Amino acid sequence: MRMVIAAVAAMVISAAMADELEDAHRLAVAGRDSYWKCLAREYSRDSNKSMSGQDFASHLASVCASERQNFRVALMDYLSMQSPGAEAGAPLTTANNAIALAQKDIVTAFIKHRDVPK
Repeated sequence: MRMVIAAVAAMVISAAMADELEDAHRLAVAGRDSYWKCLAREYSRDSNKSMSGQDFASHLASVCASERQNFRVALMDYLSMQSPGAEAGAPLTTANNAIALAQKDIVTAFIKHRDVPK
């Protein structure tokens, strides 16, 4: 009987952990989407059209601070839950890399679009 209770308890705990992981994933995706939408708004501002690629990259690094931080925290939480035994700084490094890649993608699109002959 004790084994049955222990097995049921393990299944309940496992299901609760899966729900928490799913919620963390949903928050990370929502954070990513919010950050990308903010970057897209900056990309399309008329006031940025005359900027150089380097100036636009610097500008992007200074905008969307709350969206960027929310994405960073949500992604770190998700990664920490997904791989609890991972190296201590791995989730932060991965989150920072995701942010850097998002900014790089927007800057690359900005430069390509700006350099298209009209």
